[in-house]
Order: sequence, then C-alpha cells, then structure tokens
Amino acid sequence: MKIILPKFTGLFVVVMLSTPGLVLGAGAPKRLPYNNLNTVKTASFQHVITGKVVDENGVPLPGVTVKNTTSGKTALTDSNGTYRIEAEAGHTLNFSFVGFVSQSQSARASNRTIRMISSNNNLSEVTVVSIGYGTRNAKEVTSATAHVGPDDFRTTGARNPLDLIQGKVAGLQITRSGSNPNSGVGVQLRGAVSVTGSTSPLYVIDGIPGGNLDLLQQDDIESIDVLKDGSGAAIYGSTANAGVIIVTTKKGKKGPPQFSYSAYIRKEFLNQRLDFLTAEEFRARIASGDIKQQDFGSSTDFYSGLINKNNFSQNHSLSLAGGGDKTTYRASINYRNLDGIAEENGRKDYTVRLSIGQTGLNDRLKMAVNLATNLNNANLLGGEGFESELTKNPTLSNFNPDGSYRFDLTSRNELARLNQETSYRKQQTSSGDVKADFTIIDGLTLSAFASALRDNRVDGQYILKAGENSVENTSFPNGGYAARGTYLSQDYAFEPTIQYSKIFAGKHNFTLLGGYSYRYHIEEGFSASNRGFINDLFHEDNLAQGSALALGKATIASNKNDNTLVALFGRLNYSFNSKYIASVILRREGSSRFGDNNKFGYFPAASVAWLLSEEQFIKDLSFINSLKLRVGYGETGNSGFANNASRVTLGGGGRYIYPDGQYLETYGPNRNPNPNLRFERKRETNIGVDFTLFNNKLSGAVDLFQRKVKDLLDTYTSPQPPFVQSSLYTNVGQISSKGIELALSYAAMKRNDFSWDITATASTLKNMLDSYSNDEYKVLYKTFGPIGGAGALGDAFTTYEGGKLGEFWGKRFAGFTADGKWLFYNRSGEAVLNAQINNSKDRNMTDLAPIGNAIPKYYASLGNNFSYKNLSLKVFLRGKFDYDILNTTALSYANRTWSGNLLKSTFTKYSQINDTYMYSDYYLESGSFVKLDEVTIGYDFRIKNKYINRLSVYLTGQNLATITGYSGSDPDYIEDTGIGNDNNGRVLGIDSRSAYPSTRSFVFGVNIGF
Repeated sequence: MKIILPKFTGLFVVVMLSTPGLVLGAGAPKRLPYNNLNTVKTASFQHVITGKVVDENGVPLPGVTVKNTTSGKTALTDSNGTYRIEAEAGHTLNFSFVGFVSQSQSARASNRTIRMISSNNNLSEVTVVSIGYGTRNAKEVTSATAHVGPDDFRTTGARNPLDLIQGKVAGLQITRSGSNPNSGVGVQLRGAVSVTGSTSPLYVIDGIPGGNLDLLQQDDIESIDVLKDGSGAAIYGSTANAGVIIVTTKKGKKGPPQFSYSAYIRKEFLNQRLDFLTAEEFRARIASGDIKQQDFGSSTDFYSGLINKNNFSQNHSLSLAGGGDKTTYRASINYRNLDGIAEENGRKDYTVRLSIGQTGLNDRLKMAVNLATNLNNANLLGGEGFESELTKNPTLSNFNPDGSYRFDLTSRNELARLNQETSYRKQQTSSGDVKADFTIIDGLTLSAFASALRDNRVDGQYILKAGENSVENTSFPNGGYAARGTYLSQDYAFEPTIQYSKIFAGKHNFTLLGGYSYRYHIEEGFSASNRGFINDLFHEDNLAQGSALALGKATIASNKNDNTLVALFGRLNYSFNSKYIASVILRREGSSRFGDNNKFGYFPAASVAWLLSEEQFIKDLSFINSLKLRVGYGETGNSGFANNASRVTLGGGGRYIYPDGQYLETYGPNRNPNPNLRFERKRETNIGVDFTLFNNKLSGAVDLFQRKVKDLLDTYTSPQPPFVQSSLYTNVGQISSKGIELALSYAAMKRNDFSWDITATASTLKNMLDSYSNDEYKVLYKTFGPIGGAGALGDAFTTYEGGKLGEFWGKRFAGFTADGKWLFYNRSGEAVLNAQINNSKDRNMTDLAPIGNAIPKYYASLGNNFSYKNLSLKVFLRGKFDYDILNTTALSYANRTWSGNLLKSTFTKYSQINDTYMYSDYYLESGSFVKLDEVTIGYDFRIKNKYINRLSVYLTGQNLATITGYSGSDPDYIEDTGIGNDNNGRVLGIDSRSAYPSTRSFVFGVNIGF
C-alpha cells in the first residue's frame, strides 16, 4: 500500500512506518534521512541532533534556547522539552533559559537528556503553565494565570476535582450548598458575567475544550491551571467569558512499570444543628402560655430520623504507568462509595482511564490517545426535608396508634418517604480523544485532535401504593406513582492547528499559532409518569400498567436540540532577549445559537510583559530574584443559553372545538424571533506583577482587573404589533466588576530536617449593574432573590441601574411599639408603622433603601505546611469578609405567628415580636467567617525493596471549626456568588432554611507505590 504525499522544497517526503510492507512515498526504495528535507542540492549535510531538556526534578522545560555556537543555528524545546537542531560531531551546543545556569555540551549523534540547574539569582523552581493550545514557562506568561500542582492540592476526599483547589486561587470562588455527595459546586471567577447566560468557566482537559469533570478522579490529575483574564482566555472565544480552567492529567513516563495504589476512608459528623425547641421545651412553653399550640402527647426528634449516623465513605484507586523509548502508557481504575450524612443519600462511582503516548518517524510524529468512562449510581431520595422536620410540632409522632405511618395535609412524613419511595440516577459518561503532532520541519508543527464525549443517564422514581403522595392523591388514591426519564448528550470536536517557532539573531523569539475549531453538541431527553397501579411489584419498570394512562392523565414529554460552533483563531507570542514579551490573539467565531444577522463575532486580545529582573538596574538590587510587570487586554463572549432563543418557535395553544364538533389541538408561535441576537461581550483589562524576593524565600503575584460585560441577554417587554408575543430575548444591559488579587508563597524556615512554608491568597471584588435599558427597551430596575418561607415577602434584591449587584433593598428597622408591632424608618428618618411605609420602586418616592450586600468584599486563605524528617503537617484556613446574610430561618421560625416548632431565640433575641412576618434589615446578619478548613498529618515511610518503593499515610480533619457571628446555618454553604437568581434552590445571600447539614469529617488515607 502506498500513499503519495506532495513535494516539499522539491523533495518527496518518504516515511517508513514499522508495519512491514507499509511505505509512504512514491515507491521509494530506501528511507531518506530527515535532515535532507530542506535541500537536495548538496551532497554533504549536517546531522539532526535530538534530545530533551529537563530541570533538576526531571520536569521537561519548554522554550529552552538551544544554539549551535559553531554554526550559529538555534532551536527551541517544545512543550515536552524536546529539541532538534542541525549539528555535526565536534560542534558545541549551548543551552540557555531564564532562571537556569546556561551550559554547553558537545554534539553527539544519539539522543541525550540535558539537566539544567537553577540559577542562584532567579526562581529555584520553574513552573510550566498551560495557556491553551500549548504550554509556556511561567516567567514568559503575559496574562493573569494561576497554576496549582499536586503538592498544593487540598488533601484527599474530593467529591469534585475543583474541591482540590478551593481557596487556592485568588479570585476563584468555589462553593457548595452543603455536604451532599450528589451536589455539584458553584464556580465564579472575578464576579458575575451574565444575567441569564452561562456563568460557568470553560473546562479544558488535556487540551480538549468542554471536558466533563465527572471523568476525573483526584489521583488522575497532574495540575490545574486557571486563565483568569481576557487576554489569555480570548483564545477560546465565546465559551470563555467566565474564565478557563485547564486540567492536565497524569501520563506515563519512560521506565519500568510502576503500580500506585491509594485509598481513603471518611467518616462525617454533624457539625451544626439549628437550635429549635425540644419536645419538653415546647410543652413547657405551651404550659406557660408563651405559645398557643396543641400538645399531642409524643416526644419526637424528627430531624434525627433524617441523619445517617452510620455513614462511611471509601475510595480506592489503582494505576499502572510506564513506557519505553517510543511508547508510554498510564491506566487507572477507581472505585468510590460516598455515603452522605443524610439517610438514603449517596453515590457509587466506577472510573476507568487509559492514556497512551506514541512517538515515531524519528521523533517527528507524536500521538496520544485518551479514553475514559465513569459509571455513577446515585441515591437521590435523601438529602431534603430538613426544614420540615425541624419545624414540626415535636409533640406529634411519625406513627398512628396502630403503628402505621401518620399522614396529614400540612406537612410531609419524611420518615415514611424514606421507606416508601425510591429515587435514583444511573449515569454513564464516556470520552475519547486522539491527538497527533507532526514536525514538518524544525520549528514547524502540524497538530490536530478529534474528541467525542457522551453523557447518558436514567432517572427513576417510585412511590408505593401505601406512600403518602399516593394515599393523598385524589384522582388515583392508593395507586402508587412511577416515573422514568432519560437524557443523552453528545459532544464532538475537531481542531487542527499549525505552529511555527523561530529564533532570529539569537534574541527574537517568535511562536505563531493558527487553528480551526469545530464543535457540535446534541442532546435529547424523554420522560414519562403514571399512576393507578394495582401492585408494587414492578415499580417504574412497567409504566404502562398504571390506569392513569388509559384515562389520558399520564404524562409524557420529549425533547431534542443541537448547536454548532466554528472558529478560526491565531496567536503570536514574541520575546526579545528573554526580557520583553508580548502575546496577541484573534479569534473569529460563529454559533448557530445567534440570530442570522450576528452569527459571527471577533475576540481580540493583547498582552505584554517586561521581565524587569533581567535589567541591570534591577540586577543590582540583591533582594530581588525575579520581577515581571504584565499588562493585558482581551475580549471574550458568552454563547451559553438556549439553542433556539433567536428563532420563532411553535407551541400548543390549547384545545378548541371546531365547527364539526371535534376538539382539536392548536399550535402557534410562542416565541418572538430575534435575528439580531448576538454574543454577550466581556472586555477586560488586567495589570499584574509577579515577583520573587529575598533569595527566593518570598514569591507571589498581584493583579488589578477591571471588566465590563456588554450586550447582556435577558427578556424584555416587546410591543404588539409588530411582535406576536409580548416578550423578546435580546441584548441590552451592561454589568462591570473590578478587584485586586494577591497570591503569596513564603519559605519561612528551612533548617536541617525541618521546613515551614506559608501560602496565602486574598482578593477583593466590586460588582455593578451599569445599565439595564436602552432607547428601545426600558427597565429601571431588576429584582432577584425570592425570600420564600412564611409570608409572601417577594424578592430580597432590587438592583437599579448604576447600583451594586447583591444589594439587599428593603425596610430599615426602627424598633417595636409597646405592644410588639414593627416600626421602620421612612425616607425622612421618622419611625413609623409598617402601614405608613411607601413600598414603591420609584427611588424618588419609596421609603425602601439599600440595607446590605450579599457579595463578600474580601476573600482570603492561609496555608501553613510543616515538615520534620518524614512527618508533615498542613493547616489550611479560609475566610470571607464584609458581607450580609438574610436569616430567613429566624424570619420564619422566630415569630410566634408560626404554628409549628420555633427557634429557642424566639423567646430571647426575638421576644419583642408580636406582629406578622416582615423582611427588613432586622434579619440581616454579618456573614463574615474564618474557617479551619483542613488539617492534615502525614508520614512518609522510607521503604526501598523490590516490592514497595513508596508508602505514606495521612489523617485529615475537614471543616473543623468556624469563627463567625452568624447565628444561622454554616455561612460557607450559603450562596455568595451570582446576581441573585435561583441556583438549584440556592439564592445569593439567603439562608434557605432547608440547607443540607454542615458536617465535620475525618479522612484516613494511604498511598503505596510498587
């Protein structure tokens, strides 16, 4: 079999693969040397010398300058530290790199590895940062980035890969709603970026955009990089408006097979329980006349019935890695069983991952294959109902006198639900990708990858015929309930790139990247439910047997949609004399989601850096080891919204009787088209300084940023006519944010066998709603944050144009009357009754005012790492400061108007209240806290034998203590990001009353290398 390739500089490229009889070329009888690709006019030619450059720890160094001082030719090492340069025996090769001592070696014909030693006047460690479509030495990065390696990860027990870097990156906020093993994480980088569009960062796994974090286990991750500003993220265009998080997984390395086994077990304990009355206390309050409620004679701790005191989680990972000169491999398998603090709440995961790397064609061709699959079986039944159980009359019972479950229409019997219902999710997520890099000529590399991602899940639910929901159903009493839903999403991507690197005159270093991106996403879903079953034998596996189907009262729904994104992009990286560095990016992108008039958008970026420490006037300052100034500007977009938002869509209009007497379904437009719908656009400026001082003891970075997000997408009232519907999804407003970020690392002490290292991060943030109107669509304010709970109290946030995001807007508490009625201040500062308060939204008339803000002004973390010989101790603290939380638990359940159980503070702090439920600053509390987030004690055993080469154990305590003045739930689990929209039941700054319990956990783990 022969494949003919085009000519390059007059010469056929002939490639012989290892497969017998397979030749690429025009019938070439022999294999030609690669060094002859450039010319055929001379009989004598130089040899191509190949090799690799690494640091003291064996980590490959990209961007090292390799110069043949005899011939004057130069080359750069690639992202794997590999170099190729023309040289003959006897020629001298010089290797130079910022932060390392230059060295010279005689050229040899065979491959060799150069180990560079760090310079005393620069960083003792060089970090390689993923910047998207390649890597770069941290000293040459011109944009705002953060790199977190395995030594800096949070200790094991992560339910999500992002748990590993919580509190580790300044400006990146990672939050959870509680300790629920089935809950995700909320992620926000540098403030809010959208009102209705996607606010989640783009995840890139091993260079593949849009990766699924469910396919990663903590032992598979090598490092995590964060592209924080627009000047770096612009290379990913409209999917990078909220930043980019790049995950690099572990790969095999040359050497004998290495087995690694790691495991941990975890036990969780209830950290906090809201202080409601016990049955005895409740009964005493009835007797004293403090509350007018009924004593039913029982004493029931409903809340404890939801707590799984026997929870036990475990994780086991086994990996095999190794390789030879041409092939490397790594395979891993993981089993994880997470047991929540709530009954009937947990998940089991099985993950398999395989990575293979292959080089060939005299190291000009490099290929990689990554395959992964995850099976997840989740029990979704538990994890809710905590508010209901805390607030029930504790003198009630879960059971009737005959032992059956007690049901009533005022509240749900949660204990019965846990025993009479099932709710689960079975999910399989799989991915595969293939990459290839081919060095056409020295410095010119053609690359491409193709990837596929498939996420398939099945949700099931069943309620027994004797279940509460079944018994109380008026249409099919005692008929049970069954439901099943399926969901399938598929993502496909193909991205070819070409990169050219060249050094001119030994000082001008150019790297030019160009590429094309194609991404396609398709998803579909189906759901059905039925009632009226004659028995409980088949649960949701026999949906059609319910009698509701025959009567037309079953439900069925399905959907399917897709979208396509294409782009052309380019990047130029330039440095002069390893001192002055610049990067320019341009991406042109099109999305099928946008209107016909705005399918495409441009996303430019530019950034520069000045390595001041290479200037003589800085070199004379002995306390400065490294100093770099960065300035960057970039634009990104947001295309994360509904697929058909720009198009007219049809929907059911109801059933109508026609002249012939038949009832027929009608259909008509249910959405206005908008051909002008376009990308939301973020424009961001960043100024930063990276430094290393005092003989490399203190290092860090300071960044100042300002961003504006224009053309916000939201729904506005549209005139009729010409529009068919009364609302239109369109681009109108603008939000902005600005802040300062600080990251520090300090080697406090290093003496003999003892060391002490300190890390710290801090950031401040201010978000504004600049505008929400234009000449055509007028909106003076926007309300967010449904308060919920007792009373119809509306929204907590009213954000006016020019106002701060997260601003609580409400009544100002002035006191109580003698008989316990509310008094509030009016706009004149007078204390008046609630009936006299003007609740208008007109700022020129209203008595309402800004009363607090739910977005923390400051975030901070502090880590202390100690080691003595083989013993290590890590202490990590994290905090949020200067913000407010609306304590809706107290608002609803510290008021004797409530007919169920009450907080004990009802009779102390809130004892004056003798009035209805009311939203005001009376219920706002400071949410500031400092948390002892993690303490780990570890020990490394020095074992060297033919079976075990590494053994370490550790014990970790998590969420050990919280110092706060807030009286409600754990303030760390209350939403502190976004603009106030409901986020899966969580709302910015509002204690939701039904939060999953906060837990304190202890983890014991072991790591073994074979």
